[in-house]
Amino acid sequence: MEAAIELLDTQGESDLTFRALTTRLSTGAGAIYYHVASKNELLAVATDEVIGEVMAQIPSDMEPESTIRAISLGIFDAIGAHPWVGAQLSQNPQPAVLRIWKAVGLQLQSLGLDGSALSDAGSALVSYVLGSAAQYAVGARRLPNDADRKAYLEALAVQLTEQDADPLVDEIADQLREHDDRDQFLAGVNIFLTGITQLSSGAVPPT
Repeated sequence: MEAAIELLDTQGESDLTFRALTTRLSTGAGAIYYHVASKNELLAVATDEVIGEVMAQIPSDMEPESTIRAISLGIFDAIGAHPWVGAQLSQNPQPAVLRIWKAVGLQLQSLGLDGSALSDAGSALVSYVLGSAAQYAVGARRLPNDADRKAYLEALAVQLTEQDADPLVDEIADQLREHDDRDQFLAGVNIFLTGITQLSSGAVPPT
């Protein structure tokens, strides 16, 4: 798994082959096929390995809301470090996705959710975490240099204000210039948690 993850990080999914892996490990293909039957299975296991490491680093003594934030940020950072993980997590069924669902679901249960409320909240939250983290990772790969990223955001902000003179657009442009992807991602998680807390308290009736 370590060798596969190294290849994926440095070469990408297209260059992860059993030939490349056996060369890296100085072994025969038979030794690889003993453990995994196909490239898709290898990708799934490698993804689960990365997510398993994220879950292993989550403290067990935190409140449910803090645990959900830690899980979400751990996944965000993992996808940032291993962008191929984002694409893999969009494919169901996937062992790593089940691992994430279970981890989040247990915390939602601790917040008092069950039945359809648990399913709806879990689906919305996990979809946001996986989708947003993968989207931010794509942007980070395209502009890995901080200076390039700042210049891109400045040019985009100017373009927005030139296209629309509405004061709201000016405010959005100002926020765009200075925003931090990780902070914005966490703000989204907090919005979900606010709604989930209201749902668990009965303040928001399920539809």
